[in-house]
Amino acid sequence: MIDPCLLCDKLARLPELPADDVVWQFPYSVALLGPWQYHTGYCILVSRSHATELHQLPANQRSAFLEEMVALSRAIEMAFKPRKMNCELLGNQVPHLHWHLVPRRHDDPETLKVVWLAFDRAERDEGEKQRLQTALIARSEIAARLRNTLLQIHAPTL
Repeated sequence: MIDPCLLCDKLARLPELPADDVVWQFPYSVALLGPWQYHTGYCILVSRSHATELHQLPANQRSAFLEEMVALSRAIEMAFKPRKMNCELLGNQVPHLHWHLVPRRHDDPETLKVVWLAFDRAERDEGEKQRLQTALIARSEIAARLRNTLLQIHAPTL
């Protein structure tokens, strides 16, 4: 029996998700507001097509998925002015193509470390979890800023 894909299941339940969780619906992907909003604007961009590796997508889908990632990254940068944008396509835990777009703050105490170390700590440490889930502004405001910025840059939508 094949394990169900968590991201395919989430995509199938988009209408049931809280409004602030779904930032943008691109033709080839969906932008979700990530849980760790210490990194204000952190999003996960999920491919609408199930594939485990980027090279498995047909060329036109791959190009569109990459362009959608660039548009979302640009919107995050414009909306929140991070020190640096980290864009990572891993899939080690959930083997479904998805980008983690992590805006690194100017006052990030772990600026030279990968964010996964803190995210992993948050799974075991309630204080770290609270720190990483706490945003400078409300999730609804973060999602609204991203949507407005995506509208301004004319990002494709469904």
